[in-house]
Amino acid sequence: MTSEPDVAERLREFAHRSWTSFKAALNTVLRRGLAAQVPEARRGRRFVVEPHDGAFRPGLDRGRLNQLSDQLETDAFVGKASGRR
Repeated sequence: MTSEPDVAERLREFAHRSWTSFKAALNTVLRRGLAAQVPEARRGRRFVVEPHDGAFRPGLDRGRLNQLSDQLETDAFVGKASGRR
C-alpha cells in the first residue's frame, strides 16, 4: 500500500508528536477515521448526567457521618449474627 507524499508527511509529524512509530500512528488515524464512519445510531446513546442539589438535610451533623456508618455496619452484623443462632 502506498500513500500520497503529503499524507505520509502528516503521518510522520503525527507519529513524532505522539512519540510513536509510523505504523502505530497510521493504525491510530485509520481506526479514528473508520470509527467516524459508523452511523450515530450504532454507537449507542450518549450517557448524560443529571445534576441535582447534593446538600445535606437540615440537622445532619456532617462531622459524625463516619460514626453513623460504623453504627449501621455494626447493626447489620449483629442482625446477621443473631439470625444464625
